[in-house]
Order: sequence, then C-alpha cells, then structure tokens
Amino acid sequence: MKNVIFFDGNFLELEKAKVSLSEPAFLYGWSVFETMRAYRKKIVYFRMHLERIKRSSSYLSLNFSYSFKEIEKIIFKLIDLNKMKDVCVRLTLFKNLKERTSIFIWIRPYQAYSDLQYLKGFRADVSEFRVNKNSFLANLKSGNYLLYQLSYQQAKRRGFDEAVILNSDGYIAEASRSNVFFVKENKIFTPSLECGCLEGITRQVVMDIAKKHNLKVKKGSYTLDDLLKADEAFLTNSLMGIMPLVYIGKHRIGKSKFNLTHFLLKEYDYLLKYDK
Repeated sequence: MKNVIFFDGNFLELEKAKVSLSEPAFLYGWSVFETMRAYRKKIVYFRMHLERIKRSSSYLSLNFSYSFKEIEKIIFKLIDLNKMKDVCVRLTLFKNLKERTSIFIWIRPYQAYSDLQYLKGFRADVSEFRVNKNSFLANLKSGNYLLYQLSYQQAKRRGFDEAVILNSDGYIAEASRSNVFFVKENKIFTPSLECGCLEGITRQVVMDIAKKHNLKVKKGSYTLDDLLKADEAFLTNSLMGIMPLVYIGKHRIGKSKFNLTHFLLKEYDYLLKYDK
C-alpha cells in the first residue's frame, strides 16, 4: 500500500515527494519536528506538542503558518487515507530554498512496546558524546540531531536499549530519545532544562502526575553516580510513555521492584485512555 503524506499543502505518495539536495534543511539540519501518537480519534497531548514546535520554530526563523485545527484535520485525513488506526505522527517544519518554511507530515503504524519490556525495563549505555548545555539548540527538538543518533546507534551496537548523555559539565542531560528520571527515598529527581535537556512532553506529564499525588520532584544537576545509587530510574518520551531504566552498563539500579515507577506508568496509561 502506498504511504500518503502531506507536503506543502498537498496529499501525495511519499515516493513522489521531492526536495533539492541544496535545501537548507538538508545542508544544515535547519528544521524542527514533533513525534506524536494518534489513536482512538485523538492525538495524544496534541496542543502541548504544537505549542512546543511553534516555540521552537520561532527560534530558528521558521514560520508556523497553520492553525492547530488545520494540523489536526490534516493528521486525521492522513489516517483515513492510509487506512490506519493507531499511528506515530512525524510533523516537520524546515527551511526551503526560497527562504520560506515547508511542512511535511508523515504517519506510520505505531509499534507498541510489549508488557514484558515494561516489566524488564531498559538497559542503557553511557554515550561518549556530550551535550553543550550552553547551546540553545540543546533545548530544541531540531533536525540538528546527529549527536543523539550517534549516541543511540553506539548503544544499540553494544547491545543496549538507550544511551544516557552527559552535558559539557559532566552532569546528566538526557537520553538519546528520552528524558531521565530517578527515585531516591521516594523523591523523584530529573535534570533541569539548564542541564541541556529537551523540555519533554511526557516529562511534564510525569511532573503533573507527581504533583497530583503529592510526590516531590526535584529538578537540578545530577551526576552519573547519583543515578547509579538511585532506588529506581525511568525514561520518558511520547511513544513509549514511561519505561523503567534498570541497568546502566552492567550496574543494576536499586534492588526494589520499581513500585513508584510502575505506579506512575499506570497513572500515565490511565490518562491516555480516559483523559480528554
């Protein structure tokens, strides 16, 4: 079946979409993007995603010219045209040759993680690469994504699921495609934005859940040793939600059953099913 996309005002087959190799997006990574999940006739945390890409695009002189309602209609039309139900949505804005902004929306079937994966949790490597915490790009979901891709590919080659990335000062920033949290004495810790991490959508949802249940969340600068000595740890992003982080290299995190992590995971799953 042909994959229909939306590109600069037109619905067309992916194979027929063409851009020049001299596009600024290709030459310089001049773009921003969002990855979302859409199912049960809703786009998960849609407004939060679009507000973030709108903020990000303004930093890179990209024009976000569509209304949120127009983007929503385009996504649901793509779902109908591709005859899909549960999908991953990739929305990209990029600088084109005419110094204008192009838009590209692509969907693919959502590949859910298994219950066993959430039970076993992830094993993470520590990346050899470092985030420059002083770069404004560190807080943007931009097409300048090589550091994160290299970190992830390196971790996969070594047999891990993810890569924890430190910043230029040696503190934890984030993982290659997720935010990092850890638990110590029933308190939740996560790197602050000043450490060079992305302001993740699921990161914020977790903090909202914690506040609702009177759980303390502390944002700050934390070392790898802080993570290794934690009672629990977990990763968050918009496609996997909340994933227990059980190993850093060969070191197992904590000795508990990750009770708080699984509580947050259940609360998050409840919001996906019932929150409007």
